[in-house]
Amino acid sequence: MAKFLYVYHGSGKMPTDEAERKAAMDAWTGWYDKLGSAVIDGGNPVGMSRTVLPGGVVENNGGSNPTAGYTIVEAKDIDDAVAKARDCPILMNPAFSVEVAPIIEMM
Repeated sequence: MAKFLYVYHGSGKMPTDEAERKAAMDAWTGWYDKLGSAVIDGGNPVGMSRTVLPGGVVENNGGSNPTAGYTIVEAKDIDDAVAKARDCPILMNPAFSVEVAPIIEMM
């Protein structure tokens, strides 16, 4: 099995209502449960990033496609990884997307 990185992109906001937050967390828990042992690293959400450009220029706007978080999974191939990502709860919000990339083992 190969490892794949899911990078969550988007600039939508997390739910502020307690019932909505619970529903979102329940959806994530259900998705992780469905993925089972394929989840290598459940990941985390991330804060606003800074982009370092050539020459040391720094942009503080989160980049052109803001990263919201990540997960690492195992899958047979990229098609299998993409199929697993289609059920990701972040996609319930149309402001978000999931980028799927193979992890290349270097060492």
